[in-house]
Amino acid sequence: MTDAAALPGQPRGAVVSGPATARTVNVLAPNPSAMTLDGTNTWIVAEPDSDLAVVIDPGPLDDVHLRAVIEAVERSGRRVGLTLLTHGHPDHAEGAGRFAELTGTKVRALDAALRLGDEGLAAGDVITTGGLELRVVPTPGHTADSLAFHLPADRAVLTGDTILGRGTTVVAHPDGRLGDYLDSLRRLRSLAVDDGVHTVLPGHGPVLEDAQGAVEFYLAHRAHRLAQVETAVEAGHRTPSDVVAAVYADVDRSLWPAAELSVRAQLEYLTEHGLIQG
Repeated sequence: MTDAAALPGQPRGAVVSGPATARTVNVLAPNPSAMTLDGTNTWIVAEPDSDLAVVIDPGPLDDVHLRAVIEAVERSGRRVGLTLLTHGHPDHAEGAGRFAELTGTKVRALDAALRLGDEGLAAGDVITTGGLELRVVPTPGHTADSLAFHLPADRAVLTGDTILGRGTTVVAHPDGRLGDYLDSLRRLRSLAVDDGVHTVLPGHGPVLEDAQGAVEFYLAHRAHRLAQVETAVEAGHRTPSDVVAAVYADVDRSLWPAAELSVRAQLEYLTEHGLIQG
């Protein structure tokens, strides 16, 4: 058995529905897969003495799950006051419209197409529903509209798919861009180093207890993959699919289509920086 403390980010353990920090509760969606790991983590965030809760990423369009989220909020003596999205991928956002219908809440997101109501989300915004202080952190790269939410009172950050609880994330080219993603990781590292964040509450996988360690692992992983892709191109592997076969040979082939998205982003990055010829 591997010691969890020795793994990147120090994962807490099994992914379960229930409290994660003083102000957060996870409701795990029943949509496990190779891409979603154990399923989507839908986060309920609330001040301990508040009667309002914020829900982040209602998840897939699954009435059983959406009602389970509402029931978890109501069991705590609260009601849903606001719905937020980390990004627009269906496993996080497809159920948002139905959830808003069930709860009568607005949906705030960076992408205007995903919003229900007049307010969006932008860098520097602070969510104060129910007395919360939840700071919006731009983290483009996985997708162009990716956001994280900094919860200073719990020294935590909710990262969506920018940092996962297990494995690494896809830079979903062409919407996602590797340069943006690296900048986002450095922004999250600053939260850990300068703002005392130590807990990562990811969109998939277990809670991580070592935010800085998780970010450093991600940055090192990306540097390693870039070097591998550059070497593969120099060896004559020119198409994205050829590079995937060379670099990701030890990865389950069912994940190669997702890996190709990241490879396309890596090739674009290397070309833009003059490290390979387009």
